[in-house]
Amino acid sequence: MAAAIGLVLAVGGALLIEFLDDTVKTPDDLQRTAQLTTLGTISRVAGGEDKYRLIPAEEPLSHVAEAYRALRTNIRLSSVDEPIRTLIVTSPSPREGKSTTAANLGVVVAQAGKSVILVDADLRRSSLHRFFALPSKEGLTNVLVQDELAVDGWLQETGIDNLRVLTSGPLPPDPADLLGSKRMHHLIECLEHEADLIIFDTPPTIPVSDATVLALEADAVLLVVEAGRTRRGAIRRTMEDLQRAGAHVLGAVLNRVTSRPSKGYYYYE
Repeated sequence: MAAAIGLVLAVGGALLIEFLDDTVKTPDDLQRTAQLTTLGTISRVAGGEDKYRLIPAEEPLSHVAEAYRALRTNIRLSSVDEPIRTLIVTSPSPREGKSTTAANLGVVVAQAGKSVILVDADLRRSSLHRFFALPSKEGLTNVLVQDELAVDGWLQETGIDNLRVLTSGPLPPDPADLLGSKRMHHLIECLEHEADLIIFDTPPTIPVSDATVLALEADAVLLVVEAGRTRRGAIRRTMEDLQRAGAHVLGAVLNRVTSRPSKGYYYYE
């Protein structure tokens, strides 16, 4: 009898935890939460260490690299009629993997023969330079405040063919104003003459408005969420902010997935 009661309590407790869990875990969760199409699912790297790693370059035959290539393909297929030239990668909250996604997506697009520029527009907490071991004391901020707007000399080679990086540079007094300025608009036009695809790594949407401001200038937005961590309310708020600003949200990346997929989605381990 005691064993039966214990089993009931254990099952009931597990169901209660599941009921109270407000995080997204599957592509179906994203669809139900905000009508978001999942363009890629990225598994949690063994040991949990995906920080500052370029897996498609380090381990091109791995399942992880293949998943980034699948993301590349899905982005292309979702914009066949109007190819994307400028793409913002953001997330609702910090540390959900947006910078890792931006860097690795840049690598696989470059590996496909397209010229790519990665722009570190997360002026408050830059990190793209760390993936490529590049200096970052000068970069985007300097370009935007110099007298003559030009990118010559500011784009850094990465050691990966077809891929260059514009690092963040120093933190300005008001990053959102700088990213929403006319000079930023003109800079994007200049960058479009330099590459097939420009990927902007921006701050998360909920703490600051930088990504929403810059989204007005980009062709599309890719939203990165962490499985089992990002809350549904945060996703809804982010989508409301982006849609209110008139941004085109292309879809989402479900990052650091640990469970197996439901039918029709690509997961890997």
